[in-house]
Amino acid sequence: MTVEIVYETHSISEHNEAGIASGWLPGELSERGLALAVELGERRRDDGLDAVFSSDLRRAVQTALVALGDLGIPFIQDRRLRECHYGEFDGMPVSLLEARRVRHID
Repeated sequence: MTVEIVYETHSISEHNEAGIASGWLPGELSERGLALAVELGERRRDDGLDAVFSSDLRRAVQTALVALGDLGIPFIQDRRLRECHYGEFDGMPVSLLEARRVRHID
């Protein structure tokens, strides 16, 4: 049996638009992000998906629910799907985080 996994990132958040590194902060989709989530649903609606998996962060959950929440298929939230956790740097401007990130990567 072949299993196909389709990967999509969460849509654009208010933090993305403001240049903030969300990390594990919940985030909120921006107006543009909500519109793009609708487009994602239109693009993937007829792909024959069996389930949708998402991190438990708000921006990811919003993206999945807006895009595909009405399909009647299982929707599984899993914290293991979260993106990078920057610790005390969550919520920091991306420009400042990028300068510090290299010091924390082996």
